[in-house]
Amino acid sequence: MNVKSAKFLTSATGLEDCPKSSMPEFAFIGRSNVGKSSLINLLTGKQGLAKVSSTPGKTKLINFFTINDSWSLVDLPGYGYARVSKGEQEGFTELIGDYLLERENLKQIYVLIDSRNEPMQIDLEFIAWLREADAPLTIIFTKVDKVSMPELQGNVNRFTQTLESGGVDIPKVLSSSSKDKLGRGLILSSIQKLLPKGKSAKKKKVNISLGWMKK
Repeated sequence: MNVKSAKFLTSATGLEDCPKSSMPEFAFIGRSNVGKSSLINLLTGKQGLAKVSSTPGKTKLINFFTINDSWSLVDLPGYGYARVSKGEQEGFTELIGDYLLERENLKQIYVLIDSRNEPMQIDLEFIAWLREADAPLTIIFTKVDKVSMPELQGNVNRFTQTLESGGVDIPKVLSSSSKDKLGRGLILSSIQKLLPKGKSAKKKKVNISLGWMKK
């Protein structure tokens, strides 16, 4: 996919504030400080489009970016940042949960995982929650430039095996490095393949616990 244009559209404080649009949406989410903003800038080829900060937890709204005037990249708030207050965590739970389960034109959720870490419970629970809700998702392991290939493979294997041992089907897995510009083509290609040719089916509403946000 050739990204010809990328521009900020709007921010939303909740599902009701999301833009009235039929364009397909592709959402990116992960733990705070996982490298989400850097990855968004890499994918769009526009440095500074998503604000990169050394302070985790800066994204607190749903941010929409219009790509090629044909689809939307959605930047969701990070989760798991300990210094965020309990009230803010509960607000994020509702904000993210409503969007992920109710947004009809959401085509794919890209869950970002730091490739340097051992499997973290909050990531595992979040992916299990998405699987239970039949949400479409892909895992992207970020910052792969910071680990050796054997370390990367070992960490990915441990993560996917932990998911599998918990009865969770393993989704598609990709990897990326914003520093070395790795993974951009494969991620954009995965989006290209998911661009709809017809009206998307309405996702079913699932009433399940959002415990992954309350750790």
